[in-house]
Amino acid sequence: MSEKFVFEATDLKQLKNHYDVVIIGSGGAGLTSAIQAYELGLSPVILEKMDKIGGNTTRASSGMNAAETFVQLNHKIVDSFEDFYNETFIGGGKMNNQELLKFFTEHGALAIDWLAQHDIKLDDLTITGGMKTMRTHRPSSLAPIGGYLVTELLKYIAKYQIPLFDNIKVTDLLTDKGQITGVKALTDQEIMITTDAVVLATGGFGAGKDLLAEYRSDLLNLRTTNQPGATGDGLKLAKKIGAKLVDMDQVQVHPTVQQDTPHAFLIGEAVRGEGAILVNNDGKRFVNELDTRKNVTKAIDDLGGTGAYLIFDRDIRSRVKAIEFYDHVGLVKTGQNVEELAQEIGVDSQILQQTVYDWNAAVETQKDSKFNRTTGMERNISDGPFYAIHIAPAVHYTMGGVAINHKTQVLNEDNQVIKGLFAAGEVAGGLHGNNRIGGNSIAETVVFGRQAGQQVYKYLKD
Repeated sequence: MSEKFVFEATDLKQLKNHYDVVIIGSGGAGLTSAIQAYELGLSPVILEKMDKIGGNTTRASSGMNAAETFVQLNHKIVDSFEDFYNETFIGGGKMNNQELLKFFTEHGALAIDWLAQHDIKLDDLTITGGMKTMRTHRPSSLAPIGGYLVTELLKYIAKYQIPLFDNIKVTDLLTDKGQITGVKALTDQEIMITTDAVVLATGGFGAGKDLLAEYRSDLLNLRTTNQPGATGDGLKLAKKIGAKLVDMDQVQVHPTVQQDTPHAFLIGEAVRGEGAILVNNDGKRFVNELDTRKNVTKAIDDLGGTGAYLIFDRDIRSRVKAIEFYDHVGLVKTGQNVEELAQEIGVDSQILQQTVYDWNAAVETQKDSKFNRTTGMERNISDGPFYAIHIAPAVHYTMGGVAINHKTQVLNEDNQVIKGLFAAGEVAGGLHGNNRIGGNSIAETVVFGRQAGQQVYKYLKD
């Protein structure tokens, strides 16, 4: 067995006072943009305020959406950019920034290829809510996408010796005549770094109580799936120098989050994508489990605060490796048969048995007459043991953020480019409209992370 890869941040003593590009944030977008910039001949640096590297990307579990990929063809799935665009547009309430959406849906396949060129192979497929086609790419090991992606990208950061400093917080973007000239940052002292370009890859504000209070105070009582560093720093930095913010009131609540423990755990959409169903406290289904996150969340909220249960079997469990982790930390209830499972979670055993029987019949006929589900019906729930996870909605993702164009250039209030400032990933707003489709956030980090690296190079060379 190969040794486990352990990444160590660069020693602060090695920090220089100038870099070609400063990348703020070490999640998928930051790492991708740094690698892309380096491969084009630039000298990037990554600054991360937390002591943990990877940001929210490390918490992603389902996969990365892309259309018209070789992986899909290998699985005999014929997809189109147009279908990917339309399903994302409809899923986002047709509020998506269409310039960003067009670029995003037409560059996903290239991003999958780029990852494959770096030995990061996403050669298995699943499906998430709001999609009609299997286009959520993931590793064939079925490992959760986020941790896998961050680890593999960090191998390149190490190989290329790209400096990545942790525990360093950028406090100001420095400009002269509206053009980026550097950053001010804080470690144990204040430091200045000169640069002609900055990439904001700081993530969203799902753990930022101040911004949530300002834009969505109705969500303040909900828990969050976000890592503690997701406080909207990049938005504040950009706004301070005149950047425009868009869609700030559009905050996604994820429907399936286990919250009976001190730490909230997101239960990835792949569990439903592989065939799990949701039942209420009576043991009955109440929603199309693979409707958009917005609609599934509303259906759970309408149950009156009880939450709901994900129900699945050994066969489905084997298709989602993250369940091993959920079980390891005590989130999974088990029954050797459906009756035993019902007793374990306190629902009527006859009703739950009937629900599972009806669902299996729907899978058999490929017709769900109760809730019109049409996806995630490849396997029924009949292979014991049987499992349940109690879930309820929690704050998950912020669709709003810094305004950018498809070149990842940050725009000011007059929609003019702020020279030298770029943004990629969740910090940028507009792509997802009023609801993000599962699998699109990881795709966004790679698609726009690559674009940021390329556009910084072009900007510095022109």
